[in-house]
Amino acid sequence: MAEGTQRRTRAYIGSFTSAGGRGITTAALDTATGALTPLHHTEGAVTDPSFLALAPAGGTLYAVSESDQGGAAAFSLRHAEPPELLGSTVSVDAAGPTHLSVADGRLFTANYTSGSVTALPLGADGGLEPAPVTHQHHGSGPVADRQEGPHAHAVVPGPSGQWLLVTDLGTDSVWIYDLRGTSFGLRLHREVPLRAGTGPRHLAFAAEARGRTAESPEAERVYVVNELDSTVTTCRWHSRTGELEPLGETRVVPSGRTGPANYPSALVLSPDGRFAWVANRGDDSIAVLDLTADELPVLTATVPCGGHWPRDLAAPPAGGRLYAANERSGDVTWFDVDPETGMPHREGSLPAPAASCVVFDVPLD
Repeated sequence: MAEGTQRRTRAYIGSFTSAGGRGITTAALDTATGALTPLHHTEGAVTDPSFLALAPAGGTLYAVSESDQGGAAAFSLRHAEPPELLGSTVSVDAAGPTHLSVADGRLFTANYTSGSVTALPLGADGGLEPAPVTHQHHGSGPVADRQEGPHAHAVVPGPSGQWLLVTDLGTDSVWIYDLRGTSFGLRLHREVPLRAGTGPRHLAFAAEARGRTAESPEAERVYVVNELDSTVTTCRWHSRTGELEPLGETRVVPSGRTGPANYPSALVLSPDGRFAWVANRGDDSIAVLDLTADELPVLTATVPCGGHWPRDLAAPPAGGRLYAANERSGDVTWFDVDPETGMPHREGSLPAPAASCVVFDVPLD
């Protein structure tokens, strides 16, 4: 990279502009202390940029526009700050996109309100092409006020790049799409049911430490966080065949807990695969899960999230810290993590009205 153009580590914070958020906030990350220092905001560039994702190779930041119109936008990070909007917000041909990711040269969004998945082609500059292809989910669940129909919530590419997994809160299932040979469309591979009434919201992949054999080297674990019953479902994933096998569930709040209703949101895994953390909205806590103690994760503790209504959890690439985007208290709180126990310890906080998401950009070489 040419002298003077190297970027320092940055954090990008999404928010709900309809609730007073300042769009996407760029913050400098002090890698020694974990502290965030705000630099600038996109303000009115995109309505409700509630979830963000970086291009795998860096250089471009993508945001949903979580509105009834439903859109997505791209920002270039290749030049001087602040991020530069590439074109304008592009329609995803669906309402309420809540999550997005990049895979196979396309941007995918999970559209909560419409209960669908959208694929958008990417231009040569990383911008979005206005040619959405959408696949509609169908089905419902037993929780009448939340599962009257499909509600796609997260869209996550598999490590091999061949598959796309979509959690649907409304249908109590994970929808699996085959990306091979589908440059312009979405090809459904299968729908995998989870226990009725769980409300799957997000998922994460992790290499399976146990049970890996020469005959099945592709076996991995997938952890699905369930919003409606405060559990995580552990699944075995077979990347060769695109099969997802639910193995069991773990609660993310203590049994017998009393107090406000709890709605888990985000799930983060440690880089070494030993721990997982889940944000609890309602309990306003972070659940600490030990992934090594048993066949299923074990809840070892819950600690205060540092604010109210933690909508997202994030960890910088180097690990060792956690960041909670506390939507209703309007802050991003950071924690140092004990490497032996996985316990987060609060270290500081940055005001961020209606904060909803945090992602980290690694410096370019």
